Amino acid sequence: MQCLTECFEKDSDLFQPVFEDEHLHCLLEVITELSVLNKTEMMSTVEELKFYMKQPHFRALLQTYDVIAQEVYGPEAICVTPPPLSSFLNGDEDDHMESDTDQPQVTRVRLVQFQKSTDEPMGITLKLNEENKCIVARILHGGMIHRQGTLHVGDELREINNEPVAGRSVEHLQRLLRNARGNVSLKIIPSYRTHPLQCEIYVRAMFDYSPENDDLIPCTQAGIHFHIAPLWGSDCQAPAGLIPSPELQEWRMANKAAELSREMGITHCGAWFKRRKRHFKDKYKNKHSAIYDQLDLVTYEEVVRLPQFRRRTLVLLGAHGVGRRHIKNCLIQSSPDKFAYPIPHTTRTPRKDEVNGKNYYFISHDEMIRDIANNEYLEYGSHEGAMYGTKLDTIRQIHATSLIAILDVEPQALKILRTAEFAPCIVFIAAPTLTNITNGQNNNNNNGNDNDESLERLTRDSALLEQHYSHFFDLKIINNDIEETIIQLKRVIDDFQITPQWIPVTWVY
Repeated sequence: MQCLTECFEKDSDLFQPVFEDEHLHCLLEVITELSVLNKTEMMSTVEELKFYMKQPHFRALLQTYDVIAQEVYGPEAICVTPPPLSSFLNGDEDDHMESDTDQPQVTRVRLVQFQKSTDEPMGITLKLNEENKCIVARILHGGMIHRQGTLHVGDELREINNEPVAGRSVEHLQRLLRNARGNVSLKIIPSYRTHPLQCEIYVRAMFDYSPENDDLIPCTQAGIHFHIAPLWGSDCQAPAGLIPSPELQEWRMANKAAELSREMGITHCGAWFKRRKRHFKDKYKNKHSAIYDQLDLVTYEEVVRLPQFRRRTLVLLGAHGVGRRHIKNCLIQSSPDKFAYPIPHTTRTPRKDEVNGKNYYFISHDEMIRDIANNEYLEYGSHEGAMYGTKLDTIRQIHATSLIAILDVEPQALKILRTAEFAPCIVFIAAPTLTNITNGQNNNNNNGNDNDESLERLTRDSALLEQHYSHFFDLKIINNDIEETIIQLKRVIDDFQITPQWIPVTWVY
């Protein structure tokens, strides 16, 4: 103070705010407190304080405090949510209460900083919402951002390294993040999050997928290749990747079916779907259209592993002429105490020596039409003016006797059979290989080349059936030898009753 009294007026104006600073006052108080200590105690205290202040966690705490004070509560902090006009939901005001403008409620922007010194991707994808705001769409498990825990799905991105994101395309912003090096600074508005309950599930893919053929995937390198029927569970050791969502894949399948319908001249469902990316969000509206009900759309199926599960129905699928009927009859004749075939219903008149309930159930045409209208038949058709069909109750009667019902049905019936009530084991009987067919022809000169056309049709139909329904198969058997096929089927059925197996979770819960 003595120096201040002797200095010039301009110097006094310079020093006065320095000595009025609160930080200087705090420093002087610390010096005063330390001055009362003797030299030994003071050195010990100073060394202890020095030790703690050099710790990285303490330094990080001070840095965090400075960032929050400056970026969140400082004068340059961004005000995102304007103060409400009323504190009441209905807009009324209380004359005895202060206005909300006196106590504004605002949401502040959070600053996120981290170091990025490698070419490792950050592991996030961005999207623009309906309000054209940049939102964190996905965070890859195990990626850089996931390990840091700095961002969450739903966070709104405002700035990247002090560059506003408003008006920028998602591709440009993804490129900025990919090319960023050194200290990366992000300004975000945190989303309101709730922690979902943790649960362990396993799913089975019901389609093949290649990211290279997906024009909607945001990052091809992050896509996962897979084929039909792999069983998936969470694996913290393996890198995370992108797969199509069920809604997206259903939209694709329905779109493909609509295009096929247009090519075949069927236009009633083609207008529901668009190919371009900007119409993709309409898929959720289209999902309620009739075409989704017409198609048997399957994407992923949740499964559960059980130590034992008894299959109640054996379903034999295959092209016409592959030998399913012969296999069915051989199984029933060799093991009548294990297998049975549901007796069909028909509207034709009984022939001589035919007994009702032995070969057929004979009913009237009106009765069968009424039962069909009540959805009591698994499948039905007509032949030579008479109707034939397999009734669901006849299958249930077999199950009631603890026998396994054998069915050789069309694949469309699987939609009814793949339930907990019927618990089917679906076996695809594939056409013999071409080598076996050729050898059989050479050993039988009477056939010669007369059967070439039917064999080609059998092979073609078998391949087409497998292409469309392989995701339902529990087992595929190539019918090169009919006797070997029957032996293998018996062994498989026995194994299914006693070995652990994966089944759809809807069959259990």
